[in-house]
Amino acid sequence: MNDLDLNTLLGAEDDGGRTRRTRGGRGGRRRRRRRNRGGFVAPLLAFVVLAGIIGGGGYYGYMWLNDALVPDDYTGQGTGEVVVEIKDGQSASDVAQELEKQGVVASARAFTNAIANANRSGSLQPGSYKLRKNMSAASAVALLIPDNRMRATVTLKEGLRLSDTLKTLAQETGKPVKDFAAAAKDVDQLDLPKYAKGKLEGYAFPATYEVQPKTTASQILGAMVKRFNQTAEQMDLEGGAKALGHTPHEIMVIASIVQAEAGRQEDMPKIARVIYNRLERKPQMKLEMDSTVMYALNKYGTAASIPETKTKSPYNTYLNLGLPPGPITNPGDHAIEAALNPAKGPWLYFVATDPKSNITKFATTEAERQALLAEYRRNGG
Repeated sequence: MNDLDLNTLLGAEDDGGRTRRTRGGRGGRRRRRRRNRGGFVAPLLAFVVLAGIIGGGGYYGYMWLNDALVPDDYTGQGTGEVVVEIKDGQSASDVAQELEKQGVVASARAFTNAIANANRSGSLQPGSYKLRKNMSAASAVALLIPDNRMRATVTLKEGLRLSDTLKTLAQETGKPVKDFAAAAKDVDQLDLPKYAKGKLEGYAFPATYEVQPKTTASQILGAMVKRFNQTAEQMDLEGGAKALGHTPHEIMVIASIVQAEAGRQEDMPKIARVIYNRLERKPQMKLEMDSTVMYALNKYGTAASIPETKTKSPYNTYLNLGLPPGPITNPGDHAIEAALNPAKGPWLYFVATDPKSNITKFATTEAERQALLAEYRRNGG
């Protein structure tokens, strides 16, 4: 083969090669364009699918988050009636759980949110409240205020005997009187002072009490004794009794007689002085208080007949020297104050000369006493 033939042969190969490369380049671009179009659609479809998944997940995620952040709650005022008791020391969360349990609110968290929004989380007061089933948490919060507590207001007057106190409590609270009678005997549960000698008479302090529906008879009587103990401490009953040469129990007996005999508060210190003057007289005088005789007979009034004054009883101060063994009433603070701070004077007698006006007059001698008795009779006594 010559050079010409070789060059021609090489040139033919170059042309062919260029031709093949050229064809191959154009076809490759077309194929790449086809491949590129297919490669663009697939990611687009993947993006659309991913966006759908994210969108759907976002929606359901939002719904889940919304349910988590916005708890179940009813709407409106609810229906029916539910009595819910808030106990002493319970938190708003404790109350919320109880409300959900009883079907008052849809969820405990709805209630805790509502009471927090009302800035009342720390203001719930113990007691029983009337609510409704299926009510909104905000409506439940609105009803749980102290003024809406279910309660009976019981006012016990000064000078009531224990038997009358128990009857009054039974009538006003709707609880059986036997429950109060049993509680009065179970004195270990009442925190009576030691000087009361295990007897409630005289120590069930007369006042106005609020009684919740679920409060027991023992708790009610315990509250009355607690009120007495507070009064005794404020008045320094023990210190005052010691200064007068008496025990606190004796002061309470004197106060009970003063309460029973006095028609007016202003006469109490003088009546107390008459009692002290008789006790301190040498020789000692009998108290001869009609109120103690009537207590012994389970009767009422301050005018005992002559046959009644002969009744055999340690409470009959016509027959026995000194004080009766225990109080004959439950005295109030004015009578206790009078027993601790008797008026100054020589009086040995007193007579309620006008039963209608309750005026009491005082005397030192028997002659003065007889004159007061005559005035009493003229006024219809």
